Amino acid sequence: MTSARRGFALLVALLVLLCFAGPAAAAGKGPRVEARAWILIDARTGEVLTAHAAARRLPIASTTKLMTAYVVLQELALDRVVRAAPYEPIYGESLLELPAGERVSVRDLLAGLLMRSGNDSAEDLALAAAGSEAAFVAAMNRRAAALGLADTHYANPIGLDQRGNYSSAGDLATLTRRLLRIPAFARIVDAPTLVLRSLRPPRRIENSNDLLRMEPWVNGVKTGHTFDAGYVLVAAGERKGVELISVALGTPTEEARYRANLELLEYGFSQYRRRQPIRAGEDLADPAIRYAGGELPLRAARAVTVGLRRGQRLEVQTRAPAEVEGPIRRGAPLGAAMVFLDGRRVAAVPLRAGRAIPEASAFDRGRTFIEDNWIIISVATFVILIGGVLLYRRQFR
Repeated sequence: MTSARRGFALLVALLVLLCFAGPAAAAGKGPRVEARAWILIDARTGEVLTAHAAARRLPIASTTKLMTAYVVLQELALDRVVRAAPYEPIYGESLLELPAGERVSVRDLLAGLLMRSGNDSAEDLALAAAGSEAAFVAAMNRRAAALGLADTHYANPIGLDQRGNYSSAGDLATLTRRLLRIPAFARIVDAPTLVLRSLRPPRRIENSNDLLRMEPWVNGVKTGHTFDAGYVLVAAGERKGVELISVALGTPTEEARYRANLELLEYGFSQYRRRQPIRAGEDLADPAIRYAGGELPLRAARAVTVGLRRGQRLEVQTRAPAEVEGPIRRGAPLGAAMVFLDGRRVAAVPLRAGRAIPEASAFDRGRTFIEDNWIIISVATFVILIGGVLLYRRQFR
């Protein structure tokens, strides 16, 4: 082989090597997840940090109950008490195990639904909210369409394998982001144990999401498993001033679903650094004090910590009056400071009066009135004087 041919062959081999090495190196930067589909998003903005087959429609097992919870939270009061309906389980179903006719609150049924993945809880909530399972499933699909979940459709409120019951990793992340904004939901999915106080006697239940016990920063969300779906998990965690949501669908084992979500979340948090754009007690606005003069310091009620990735732009804006008037007590809320990340609001904190302002005295009000209207007062005084002089002259002619 001539030197020219050897050089050409080496060049071709190098190009082939680069073609294959390039994608492999890029893939090595992200987490290695053993699942059919997954996604990781920033819960504050919805931004996707990493994903694989995120729009793929797959069976989702009991993560179906996330939409069941969402519909219930829109339709029913948490303190409403309902009676448990008769339920005939299939062998192996997860249940809250309430006797038919037992009185239970919607709040406690939601705990049974989300923490114990109770299929009987799902049925009770569906009947209470819509009167029948079919009507409730129709409501689930209407809510999915309203939220823009294009790769989601429901056939039951439980998550049993059934034709037409599917979602995607991306849609589950979007739904979970919406749910975590509801305090009642966030409290339930973050609780390792909870007491169902509407039952007689009250009963303590444990959360089936073992991820809560693996890491202290995990704060939810929902497990699932069926033959068609495999092991699935929607998870969330908060560290470094940022909350992330992960979804792993179709993992082969229970251990694999926890490992997949931990890998996703830890990868995501490694991309952030902690910043504190607002300190507790920081003076962020100084409106003028009407009548008394001077300025009133408005201070941040608490600190704000924000997770920031490289290249993201952080901005603080204040909304406060330009002028205030007493009486004002110290600590009274008078505006807000807002933190924006790449133009999206991610946090807000009240601004409070740094000191008390008494009610203005009559003297201060009068002085301020004169100061504010001295030109008009001067002109009016001049006109009155001229008028008086002219009148005086007219009387003595």
